[in-house]
Amino acid sequence: MTGTALVTGASGYVGGRLIPALLAAGWTTRALARKASRLRDHPWAADVEVVEGDVLDPVSLRPALAGVDVAYYLVHAIGSGSGFEETDRTAAKNFAKAARAAGVRRIVYLGGMTPEGEQLSAHLRSREEVGQILLDSGVPTAVLKAAVVLGSGSASFEMLRHLTERLPVMVTPKWVEVKIQPIAIRDVLHYLVGAATLPTTVNRSFDIGGADVLTYRDMMQGYARVAGLPRRRIVGVPVLSPGLSALWVGLITPVPGNLARPWWRA
Repeated sequence: MTGTALVTGASGYVGGRLIPALLAAGWTTRALARKASRLRDHPWAADVEVVEGDVLDPVSLRPALAGVDVAYYLVHAIGSGSGFEETDRTAAKNFAKAARAAGVRRIVYLGGMTPEGEQLSAHLRSREEVGQILLDSGVPTAVLKAAVVLGSGSASFEMLRHLTERLPVMVTPKWVEVKIQPIAIRDVLHYLVGAATLPTTVNRSFDIGGADVLTYRDMMQGYARVAGLPRRRIVGVPVLSPGLSALWVGLITPVPGNLARPWWRA
C-alpha cells in the first residue's frame, strides 16, 4: 500500500535520506521546505514535488498537506535558543490541526528515547511533548523514539568520529559513562518507511534502537578499534559542565556547541 507522502525537514539529515527510501518503496513524495532553493541540489530533487511552507505558518500547511496520505514530522527547534520548547509546541499543534483538517491518514514522527523514572532534559522533554501532541491530534500517529542515530554525516557520528580521531587522550564530563542504545540510520529509515503502512488502529509510540546498549566511552573505543587507531585514554571529570563540554566539542569537531549541549543533558 502506497500513496502520497509529505516529508517535513527534508533538508535535514534524516529527511534527506528518507525521501529516496520512500521513492524506492513506491511512494509519491512531496518535500516541504521554507525555501525550495534549499532542496535543489539534492539528487532526488527532480523526483519529488517541492512545496514551500513553514510549520509555524498554519496557512502554508494547507496546500502542503492537500491530498497527502502519510505525513512525516521531522522538524524541531533545537539550537534555536532558549525558547525552543514553545516553538516546538506551537509548530506541532499547527501541524496536527492542519493534518487532521486535510484528512491525512497517518502521521509519523521521529522523537527521542526517554528513560523511565529519570528527570528529562529540556531537549527530551520537548521531544516527548511534541509526540504527545501528535498522538492527540485525531490522526493515527506512530511516534518512533530513537536515542543516538549513527551514520556518516549525522551530528552524533561526526562528533564521535572527530573526538576519537583527533584526541588520543581526552578529558570528558560524566556523560561519557551514560548508557545509550544507538541505532544505525539505515535501520531508522527502515522503521520510518514501514510505519507508513501501519493499520489505522495503531496510535502509539515505539522505542527503536540497535541490539547493543553502550556508553559513549564504549563507542569511542569501538570506533578507534575499527579505524585502526590506538586505544584512546578517556578520563571522566564529573565537574565538567554540559556548557563547557559543548564549547569543547565545538572547538574539536564540526558540530556546533548549541547542538551538542542538549545531548549531554539527555
